[in-house]
Amino acid sequence: MKKLDDNPTAVVIGTGFGGLAAAIRLSARGYRVTMFERRDKPGGRAYHVEKDGYVFDMGPTVVTAPQLFEELWEISGKKMADYVDIRAVDPFYWVRFDDGTSFNYTGDEAAMLDQVKELTPKDMVGYRRFLEMSEKIFHVGFEKLSDVPFSSFWSMLKIAPTMMRLKSYKTVYDLIASYIDNEKLRQLLSFHTLLVGGNPFSTTSIYALVAYLEQKWGVHFPMGGMRALVQGMADLVHENGGTIRYNTEVKQIVVENGRAVGVRLPGGETVSADVVISNADVAWTYRELLDSKDRRRWTDRKIDRMKYSMSLFVWYFGTNRKYDDVKHHSILLGPRYEALLDDIFEKKVLADDFSLYMHRPTATDPTMAPPGHDTFYVLSPVPHLESGIDWATAAEPYRASIEKHLEATVLPGLRDAIDVSFYMTPQDFRDELLSVNGAGFSMQPVLTQSAYFRPHNASEDIDGLYIVGAGTHPGAGLPGVLCSAKIADKLIPHVERSAA
Repeated sequence: MKKLDDNPTAVVIGTGFGGLAAAIRLSARGYRVTMFERRDKPGGRAYHVEKDGYVFDMGPTVVTAPQLFEELWEISGKKMADYVDIRAVDPFYWVRFDDGTSFNYTGDEAAMLDQVKELTPKDMVGYRRFLEMSEKIFHVGFEKLSDVPFSSFWSMLKIAPTMMRLKSYKTVYDLIASYIDNEKLRQLLSFHTLLVGGNPFSTTSIYALVAYLEQKWGVHFPMGGMRALVQGMADLVHENGGTIRYNTEVKQIVVENGRAVGVRLPGGETVSADVVISNADVAWTYRELLDSKDRRRWTDRKIDRMKYSMSLFVWYFGTNRKYDDVKHHSILLGPRYEALLDDIFEKKVLADDFSLYMHRPTATDPTMAPPGHDTFYVLSPVPHLESGIDWATAAEPYRASIEKHLEATVLPGLRDAIDVSFYMTPQDFRDELLSVNGAGFSMQPVLTQSAYFRPHNASEDIDGLYIVGAGTHPGAGLPGVLCSAKIADKLIPHVERSAA
C-alpha cells in the first residue's frame, strides 16, 4: 500500500489568495504541500496590521462570487461557514461625485432604476440594454472562460468570433458610452476596472461583466476582516496536511533539464518538489526567481515591454470617534475622470486632484476598532514607479491633501479625530510585495495582455512551473485570482490520495 510520504510534492511560493487556494486544491488531491511566505503571516497583498486596537486590511476589501471560496472548503470535505462568517454589504458602494451629488450603488434593482431615472431619465433604456450586454458577457467571459486555460493560440482563435460579437475589442468605457449619454452614469458603471488595475479607457470590455456579476451574487465582507478569510484558508491548508513556512523567502526556482524541481532559500537550503506554483508577482517570478538561460519567452526584454497596472497610495487610519453616516465602501470621484486616468496611466505624473476609494469596515464589523472608534483605509490610484516620483518626499504632502479633502467632504473634524495613521506607497509595493514597478495589480488587463496573451497558468518556459495570482489568466480581483488557482489545479497532473 502506498504511503503518504510517497505522494507527489508541491511547493507554493507566496500565501496570497491565489497561493492559498492552489495549496488547498492540491492538498485536497493528495499532494504534500509546502508554502513559503517571506513575511510573518499569510495574505500577500491581503496582509493585515493590528495597531492600538485597530485592525487594518492592507489589500482586498471586496468579496464577490463567494461560492469560489466555499468551493475550497467543499473539496476539503468541510464547510466554510464553520470557519468564516461572511456578510452581504448593501449598498455595494456609496458614490459621491465632485459636485456633491451622490448615488447608492446597490443590489436592489428597483432602487437602482429609480436612481438612474432621477439622474438621467433619457438613459433608462440604455442602462437596461447595458445590463443585458453585461449579462451576455458574464455568461461567456466568467461562466465559460474564467477557469479555462489558454495554453495555445488556437484556444484563443476558437473564442475570437464570440468575443467579437460581445464587442471585446471595445474598451469598458467605450462600451458603456455606446449605451449611456450621461457622464456621471458612465463613470458610475466604469470605475470597477480600477479595482482590478485597469484603466476603463483602455481595459477590454470583457470586464464590463462585473456589473452583472455584482448584481447576481452581491458584495460581501468577512467578519473580522479579510484577515479572517486569509486565516481560515491557512488553517485549511494545515488541516489538509500542508505546511506553511513564514519569514522564509524563496531566492530561486531550481530548474533541471527545463523542469522546475524545487526552490532554493537564502541560506542555500534546497527544497525539492514535483511541481512548483508561484503566487509571487509574475514578472518578479520570471525575472528574479529564474535564471535567464532557462527563459525563452519571458525574457527581460519582454517583461520590460509589458504594460503594468497603476500603483496605489493607501492611507490607513483610525479615528477616536465614529462616522456612522459613512457606508462600508465609498467611491469619491474627483473633478476629472479621463484626464486624471491619462495622468496616472499614460503621462505617469502625480496630479493635484484624485479619485478615492474609502473602506470603513467598522460599518459592518465594529470589532475592527476600539469601542466608539472607526477604522478606515483610503486608496488613491497613482502612477507606478516608472514615473520617477520620489515617494520619500511626496508621500506625506499627498496624504495631507487627501486628509484635507476628506475633512471638507465626508469626514468633518478628521484632523482632530485621527488616532492612528500610516500609509503604503508604490515603493512599498515594490519593496514589501516584490511587485515589478510597484504595480498594484501586476499587468494591465488590456486586450493584448489578456487570455492567451497573458502569462500562462502553466509556464511556457519551464515544465512543472505553474503561475497563480493577478498576473496570469484570468486576471486581478479575487474571482480572477481564485480562478487562476482552479486552472492550475486542472493543469497539474492528477494523483490518487494515499490510503492511511
